[in-house]
Amino acid sequence: MVTEIGPESGSRGLTEEGIVHIPGIASRWVRLGNGAKAHYVTAGDTGPAVVLLHGGINGSSGTAGFRFMAPFLGANGFRVYCPDMPGFGHADTREEYWPKLGTLSHVEFIKDFMDALCIDKAHISGNSMGCTNSVQFTQNYPERVLSFALIAGGVGDLVDPARRVGPSEGKFTPNPAYVRPDWDGSEESMRVLMEGIIYKEGVIWPELIKMRNDAALRQRDSYDAQVAARELLQTDPQLRQKMSTVNRFNRMTIPGIYLYGKQDVLSPVENGFMQEDVGFENIQFFYPDECGHQGQSDQPEMFNQALFEFFKYGKVSRETAEWAGVSDRLPVKASHVDLDGSVVPASAVALKGMVGGAPVAAG
Repeated sequence: MVTEIGPESGSRGLTEEGIVHIPGIASRWVRLGNGAKAHYVTAGDTGPAVVLLHGGINGSSGTAGFRFMAPFLGANGFRVYCPDMPGFGHADTREEYWPKLGTLSHVEFIKDFMDALCIDKAHISGNSMGCTNSVQFTQNYPERVLSFALIAGGVGDLVDPARRVGPSEGKFTPNPAYVRPDWDGSEESMRVLMEGIIYKEGVIWPELIKMRNDAALRQRDSYDAQVAARELLQTDPQLRQKMSTVNRFNRMTIPGIYLYGKQDVLSPVENGFMQEDVGFENIQFFYPDECGHQGQSDQPEMFNQALFEFFKYGKVSRETAEWAGVSDRLPVKASHVDLDGSVVPASAVALKGMVGGAPVAAG
């Protein structure tokens, strides 16, 4: 696809920082106001800012989550930023910067990160844990968000957690017997773990496995602090009310789209249906086919196109909407989908079939 293997025999396709080399993506560092050293990858030199937030499985990072999307958006008129969240990638591993309040720590990190880079407002997108972080950041700092795109995650306590559908109950999952495996520190167990979030074959590269496994080893203690915070966020009433989305997120008017893969093994698509049934005037749901939990890796051309159009024009073209499985469970929102072709120019569709600004073979 778009990876380039380095010439050094021992590099395994990784840069000197241990990051998969992707043309169009640059590795960067910034010192936050609280003293933490933050790592991120970026793409594009001009245009509105886009912040892409990765998922929460061991070894995740900005590069791992958005290696296809970041260079595409950067080549098509956006300044894209993919930070490594505390507990992941190359984030600061010093104990004072561990995410001891879990999601709340991540929300404050996003604010500090945007402040450090002078990003006043941005389009936000996140997958899985990044979806949760996007929701929480949007409702806590709405003045910083232009629009958002959610990918296979959750919208807080708007849906009763007791109703959550597991893999064995999913009607569309290709593996109803799936049980998320534990990561034991080996590259082989990292590969098995990744197979549960990525549906498409051929995108779990050996160098990607090494990059993720090295990151997971580096972040063991910080990652564990985030996991421990989950119980605290559920049991402390003060923290729970800070996280609650009831009568908050569902009352927002910032426009958003939500893409939830039909073949999601980790969290079956029925969980997406329940979120849609909450009723959002400001969010249009999509259910792309042949797509798992990390849809931006399974269907990069589709996801790239949908987010490009929405962030640029405020609407997704009818053609792209149909390609991405626009929901027919409720009437399609004309405010989000260009049903009559009057907003999204036909030239936008020509970007299809491009990843990272370069053509890729169909299929």
